[in-house]
Amino acid sequence: MGTKQPNDCLSVIIVDDELFGRENLKCLIEIYCPELEVVGMASSVVEAIILVKERKPDVVFLDINMPVLDGFDFLDAFENRPFKVVFVTAHNDFGIKAVKAGLTDYILKPINIKELKHCVKMLSGSNQLTHTRETSGEDQSTLIIPSLHGFEVIKIEDIMHLIADGSYTSLRLKDGKEKLVTRTLKAFEDSLPPAQFCRVHKSHLVNMAFIKDFSTRSGGYITLMDNTVINVSRRKTPGFLQKIRSGMKRV
Repeated sequence: MGTKQPNDCLSVIIVDDELFGRENLKCLIEIYCPELEVVGMASSVVEAIILVKERKPDVVFLDINMPVLDGFDFLDAFENRPFKVVFVTAHNDFGIKAVKAGLTDYILKPINIKELKHCVKMLSGSNQLTHTRETSGEDQSTLIIPSLHGFEVIKIEDIMHLIADGSYTSLRLKDGKEKLVTRTLKAFEDSLPPAQFCRVHKSHLVNMAFIKDFSTRSGGYITLMDNTVINVSRRKTPGFLQKIRSGMKRV
């Protein structure tokens, strides 16, 4: 990898088996990160290895969970990596393994713009990732979700309720609109502010600000501001009540 001049962009390759994942990150980089230039994208580890040897990028944005060969298999293919690596993942349980792998940073999906910009600052310097990043302590105000032809920017405070649908999640907004996203509810739970959102059921994540009331009848349920009724599972009830006690004033 050649020496960069101060005004040069860092060349980037994006590796993700999902088309939406690749295109979404590319759009975000082009709009918000002028310090980076996407020079290629790969949908598999084999394709990525070939592309890296051809393009010789400065940075590889790498998805972890991919079929057949995963992100760690990609890393194992390079004994001495002449490029920096950023994991892009829907799971937050790879922190320690990421540190051991010598990564520069990792970003949780769905991608937050501030998280991405923070990552770019690290890439522009020489610091290596030395700890597991905690996104919950950062000022998060928007969320990026993929759309048919790019992505949408949604205010986190406008999300009323999230519903699991297999590997998809339905976002219910306060204006009544609904967005279906190819991300698991667990991925959203890991990336949204924990003080603001609570998992009340295996299929439901709610914004605490939109809770109108709670009843212990029929096993326990909450009613949202739009009169949506959601069951609170017995296992989730203690954590839910603890958040209510710590985050809301009682009369």
